Amino acid sequence: MTRILVVEDEAHLAEGLKFNLEAVGYSVDVSDDGESALERLSGAHGFDAVVLDVMLPGLSGFEVVSALRERGEFVPVLMLTARSRPEDVLQGFEAGADDYLPKPFELAILEARLRGLLRRREWSRGEQGVPKPLATVEFGGRTIDFEAMELRAGDRKTRLTTMEADLLRYLIEREGRVVARKTILTELWGLHEDTDTRAIDNFIVRLRRYLEDVPSRPKHLLTVRGVGYKFVSAADNG
Repeated sequence: MTRILVVEDEAHLAEGLKFNLEAVGYSVDVSDDGESALERLSGAHGFDAVVLDVMLPGLSGFEVVSALRERGEFVPVLMLTARSRPEDVLQGFEAGADDYLPKPFELAILEARLRGLLRRREWSRGEQGVPKPLATVEFGGRTIDFEAMELRAGDRKTRLTTMEADLLRYLIEREGRVVARKTILTELWGLHEDTDTRAIDNFIVRLRRYLEDVPSRPKHLLTVRGVGYKFVSAADNG
């Protein structure tokens, strides 16, 4: 049975989520603070996904998901929050969240988001009976598997967050074309074009650490000053 950890300090909301998710077939545990959530997500407990509130006593939801990613755990995380400003959404994605749902929300929407995250996890595990579309790119001695959200370079493997994988695929699909920061915000992330674009720059910095031999002198993920970014598979200092 698929196991979900709900991390929510509002008892009535946590119990409501538990009741409704169990009603559609999930096994659900509840934590009411960030520290206990991290302890329960220590790998041995085998949770398949996390529904994580941002505003928690002690560690915030942002800190919880960041700590998970730093210690190499890539359980899918759906963040819940009443803070729906674009800057807050981007902060959650930068921390490593896989999806973001503002409160109040419809239970049907939450269940649909969870199904999407779990489907991607099944693809990445290659579970029997789950089709895994061919979605790989090879260049410069590197292989990117977008379904497994994994980048391989020689013996080194790097797991990508959903946002990292989506941004990288978006640029690769438009190889050689300059993609404006505002286009990334509106078309890829569904945010207003006036949102602070430093978040995009932060993602690019991280991706260059994975992709480039010398991140400070990129040859594949290039900046076009004053406009945006472009991807080239052949080494280019352009």
